[in-house]
Amino acid sequence: MRKIGSLMMLAAALLLTGCASTPHSDSLSNVIAPDAKVQLVQEGFLFTEGPLGTPDGGLYFTDLRAAQRIYRMDSHGKIAVLREKSNTTNGLAFTPKGELIGVESDGKRIVRIAANGDYTEVTRGTGAAPMMLPNDVIADAKGGLYFTDPGPRPIPKGRKHHVYYLPPGATQAIMVDDTTTRPNGLTLTLDGKTLIVADTVEADMPAWDVQPDGTLRNRRVFMRLRDIPEGKDSGGDGMAIDAEGRFYVTAITGVQVFDRMGRYLGNIAVPKKPTNVAFSGPRKSVLYITAQEGLYRIPTLTQGPPRLGK
Repeated sequence: MRKIGSLMMLAAALLLTGCASTPHSDSLSNVIAPDAKVQLVQEGFLFTEGPLGTPDGGLYFTDLRAAQRIYRMDSHGKIAVLREKSNTTNGLAFTPKGELIGVESDGKRIVRIAANGDYTEVTRGTGAAPMMLPNDVIADAKGGLYFTDPGPRPIPKGRKHHVYYLPPGATQAIMVDDTTTRPNGLTLTLDGKTLIVADTVEADMPAWDVQPDGTLRNRRVFMRLRDIPEGKDSGGDGMAIDAEGRFYVTAITGVQVFDRMGRYLGNIAVPKKPTNVAFSGPRKSVLYITAQEGLYRIPTLTQGPPRLGK
C-alpha cells in the first residue's frame, strides 16, 4: 500500500509539473502567415471607417469626411457608392435578418439602410437627451443593438460617455454604461454572453456579462492594448472577432490581436493608423482594414465569425 501511495503521489506531481510547464499554444503565427503582407486595396478616400463583410465575400465601408459616403465593394473588388450624404455614417452592422444598420454621427441616430441606399430611422437613443456623436454598433442574436456614443473631441469636462442597448422592436434605447472614458468600437463574444468595448483614450478595454434583457453586469478589464507611447491616447477603435474567438482591435500601433481569453498575441503593422477591421473575402479569410485615406487587406490563416457581419 505504501508503494502504491508513493507511486500515486509521484504521478500527481508529474501531472502538475506537466500542466504548469505547458505553454499557451495560440500565437500570431496561427493567424497571419510569416510572409503575409498588408496590401492596399484602394486609396483616395478622405477618412475610411465602418468595414462590414457581406455574405458574398464583398464589403461595405464608409467615408466620414466631406464625401460622407457609404461604399459597397462586390466580391470581385469593384467599389461603388451605395449612399451619398450619409450624415457621417460611421459604424455598420447586420442584424440576424440581414438588415444593414448604420450609425449616423452627425444625424445623432441609428438607421436601417436598404439595398438601394434608402434609409429609415431606428432610434435616436433614450429620448431623454440627444446623443452627442454616436460611433459604432453591433447586433445580438435577438436583433437588439449595442451602440456607442463617445462624443466629440476635445472631451467636454465632466461629460459622461455612453454605451446603449436597443431591445428588439423598440425605438428607445437603454443606457447600459457611462463609466468608459471614450467608448468606441465594440463586439460580442461568439456565444453572445460578453460585450467588449474599445476605449479611444485608455489602453484597458472593459467587458461585461450580458443579461437576458440586454443590460450589462460585472464590468472588468478584459484586454489591455500594448506598447502605447507614454502620454498618448491608445487609439483603441474598431474591433472584429474570428471563428476561434480571437479579437482584432485597431490602435495607435496597428491591429492588435488577442486570444479568446484576452491574452495578447501580437500586432499587425499597417502603413497608416487604422480605424476599423472586418473579415470578408473567400471563406471570410481576408482581414480588411480601414486606415485614413485607404482601404487595406491582409490574408489570414483563420476565418471570420460564423455569423452575419462582425
